[in-house]
Amino acid sequence: MPCDSTIFSRYQAKTPSSARLYQRAVNVLPGGVTHDTRYLHPHPLYIKRASGARKWDVDGNEYVDYIGGHGALLLGHNDPFVVQAVQEQLAKGSHFGAAHEIEVQWGEQVQKMVPCAQKVRFTGSGTESTLLAIRLARAFTEKPKIVRFAGHFHGWHDQVAFGVTSHFDGTAPPGVLDDVAKGAIICPANDIEALTRVLDDRNDVAAVIIEPSGASFGLVPVMKGFLSRLRELTQRKNVLLIFDEVITGFRVAPGGAQEFYGVTPDLATFAKILAGGFPGGAVAGRRDVMDVMTLRDDRRWNLEHRVPHQGTFNANPITAAAGLATLKLIAGSDAIARANRTAEMLRGRLNDVLREAGSRWLAYGEFSGFHLFLNPAGRDARIEDIYGGKVPQAELKGAAPAALVHQLRCGLILGGADIFPWPGGCVSSVHNQQDIETTAAALAECLKLMEIERRG
Repeated sequence: MPCDSTIFSRYQAKTPSSARLYQRAVNVLPGGVTHDTRYLHPHPLYIKRASGARKWDVDGNEYVDYIGGHGALLLGHNDPFVVQAVQEQLAKGSHFGAAHEIEVQWGEQVQKMVPCAQKVRFTGSGTESTLLAIRLARAFTEKPKIVRFAGHFHGWHDQVAFGVTSHFDGTAPPGVLDDVAKGAIICPANDIEALTRVLDDRNDVAAVIIEPSGASFGLVPVMKGFLSRLRELTQRKNVLLIFDEVITGFRVAPGGAQEFYGVTPDLATFAKILAGGFPGGAVAGRRDVMDVMTLRDDRRWNLEHRVPHQGTFNANPITAAAGLATLKLIAGSDAIARANRTAEMLRGRLNDVLREAGSRWLAYGEFSGFHLFLNPAGRDARIEDIYGGKVPQAELKGAAPAALVHQLRCGLILGGADIFPWPGGCVSSVHNQQDIETTAAALAECLKLMEIERRG
């Protein structure tokens, strides 16, 4: 990757302490990072503290933050109500290794908000949640296969660690057994006819799992009406429907995407916002499916049908306190609506900047998210084309050259804004007009520097 870019040079000059920490990290951590998306050329940004919609790096530079705890912080960093709940619980104990009242209250709050949540089981992460949901579906139906959609992300466990950015043919990536990979059938996104053919031709499918807003929070949007048709088809074929609401849960609506779209799945998985910024996740769903985990006074049934589920930090008191406080705030306020309105304004301002620069890029998205379409094929595309399915998935997700994405991110950081590498971000309920203008100005300056370099 080229290092002689003006943007990269200025980024290095602005973040010398981050550079030094990265030099240490590469000798300790594989790749120098603890999460793939935190990698950034020429070095990651190291953050020291955060508050509200802002964060500060180890050199004291301030940024508008659109990563938001990987989407977990709808309320922004260090919400006072959540902080108080965690501090009060810390004084009482962080881990009892026993049942406690807050886990019951937390589960009851999920039941109040989520349409499908007849019962809830807490886990340690979103990946654990999708793993558990898939296992429950297979155990309940006594069928071996699941169907996934190309490009949709459901965590990094072996059942789903392919078909997201590579291995779309269903072949096993390094470290995953061929027989495990064969347990998942990958279907083209938004293609109800292809899915119908799969379910017509087989009787061994336990469940279909989907990100209900489209791949990676709508980077590749789900087409209008698709979820309703999916629900009708799976019910008719007696196949369970799993909504992966790890991102959409408590973000697109208090009851998640299933509330917003009016489509109730059999199971749903949650994490991120659910846990209030702490590690945690959950599976929620139909009572009869969830009760596959319930111990019975029937030893043979327990041995042959029950799904055991452990997890040292499941519903630990700290996560439970943070999660309960967060969900109560969301249920009792307009936090989601505020975040949605701000994100809409941000997308509008970013598109203003792109038009003024004569760029063919687009800012798009729904709810409290935004995506930057870098138009790798040079299309004369409009936002309506993306939502009308006229832009191929391969161009929307993972097609932009890595060097360009790193340059864009570093350029925005120079102007005081930090985004995800997809590229895009999540907006919180505490982002404001000043944050929008800072971000718009950062993009405008970044585009100017890119154009200067292009002209050479």
